[in-house]
Amino acid sequence: MSAPPTNAAFATLAALLKARSGLIIGPDKVYLLETRLTTLMRREKLPDLNALAERLGRPGAEPLAREVVEAMTTNESFFFRDDKPFQHFRTQALPRLIAARPAGGGLRIWSAASSTGQEAYSLAMILAENKSMVGGRQIEIIGTDIAREPLTRARDGQYTQFEVQRGLPVQYLMKYFTKEDPHWRISPAIRQMAQFREFNLLGDLRPLGRFDIVFCRNVLIYFDQPTKTKVLEAIAGLMPPDGILYLGGAETVLGITGRFAPLTGERGVYGLTGAPAEQRMAVKAATA
Repeated sequence: MSAPPTNAAFATLAALLKARSGLIIGPDKVYLLETRLTTLMRREKLPDLNALAERLGRPGAEPLAREVVEAMTTNESFFFRDDKPFQHFRTQALPRLIAARPAGGGLRIWSAASSTGQEAYSLAMILAENKSMVGGRQIEIIGTDIAREPLTRARDGQYTQFEVQRGLPVQYLMKYFTKEDPHWRISPAIRQMAQFREFNLLGDLRPLGRFDIVFCRNVLIYFDQPTKTKVLEAIAGLMPPDGILYLGGAETVLGITGRFAPLTGERGVYGLTGAPAEQRMAVKAATA
């Protein structure tokens, strides 16, 4: 049985994760460290977290440090997760923003912490299903993540039987995927609609450019409040006045930033507080 981590070893690992990814790990989450890092420790022939922390303190440990962060920040993803945000995107956000843009004007959509790409590809399939609405407009979908392996999988567009059974409508599976035993691969047309980049949410977001719609769901729950504030305010700086932000159902901007406010009648959907009249009325109604 491996020895429990000392206070110093735990502090080393917690500080690494906080600095690199914003992830907050309390002493009650030692089991999570052990669970997610077991495979890596076995490969490196490290008996426990104490040995891992000691190795991270040696010169030349940067590749191992990166792997630790990736192992701890790779989160579950599946197609059309919590379907309501996708319904809102399809029926409200997309029509409204397209109507508000000049003819030929494009839209940019960001899937932050995109993991293995299911969220970005869900959005791409919605766009493919609404070609008449989109017309000839250029719509970019950018997926970003801190972890390289999930990004490689996202670009490849290959998913297991289990993964395509989680949330993906069967008609979309038949229409947009090809069976490659024992996996399914999403069609080249859908893959071409999404780009995936390695990017850290704690860094300078400005090189990513401007985004009309941002999906940043189930990410903030892992951050402390100052980090949440920093990230949300940086995202706000990338968006036009009528931009729309989607957060996870358990996440909120209330008490964290004044740059966003919830849209009326919607859970997890936010607009900028300086939004145009139509959207601003919705925000006021939601916060009254």
